[in-house]
Amino acid sequence: MLDEEDGRIEVVVPDDQLSLAIGRRGQNVRLASQLTGWTIDILTEAEESERRQKEFQERSEMFMTELDVDETLAQLLVAEGFSEINEIALVEIGELAEIEGFDEDLAEELQNRAQEALERREVKAREERTAMGVEDALAEIEGLNEQMLVVLGKAGIKTLDDLGDLATDELISRKDGLLKDFGLSEDEANAIIMAARKHWFA
Repeated sequence: MLDEEDGRIEVVVPDDQLSLAIGRRGQNVRLASQLTGWTIDILTEAEESERRQKEFQERSEMFMTELDVDETLAQLLVAEGFSEINEIALVEIGELAEIEGFDEDLAEELQNRAQEALERREVKAREERTAMGVEDALAEIEGLNEQMLVVLGKAGIKTLDDLGDLATDELISRKDGLLKDFGLSEDEANAIIMAARKHWFA
């Protein structure tokens, strides 16, 4: 798996080739890292399989809880490539209905449940960020949702000035950006920061 922004690459090797891939005292990995400029993480096939199984189980359990569905249906969604509630809430009904064993009625019901789950998350996040003292003015900025505001609040970003003082990298850097997990583009991050600074020039 390659992560260009974070400068990391994961290499999966057969279990019996691990020592060869790493080299004596890690010299193969170090040399490869120096030549490519990447941080290289080596996983065995067993470790990669275990990680995938864990992700599959975690996502299935999340769908079971959030959508109130049984394990079989939840696993079907994960097997079809869905990993987040918002993906189900926004996908075309026809795409959901095409899953084996699904029909349009089930697809519509799942999408309604996904939208309700997102609304519940938003309400809970709004209560949390309000309790932390994050200004309502931040909630009015286009591109920010309540869950993002909770993350910002936990980092001490509670006012327009706090947010306006941030650089784009501090907001979205893959390594340690405050909102790195929300998929914001550089343009979106810039727009958010400029919106927070708007009152400076009023």
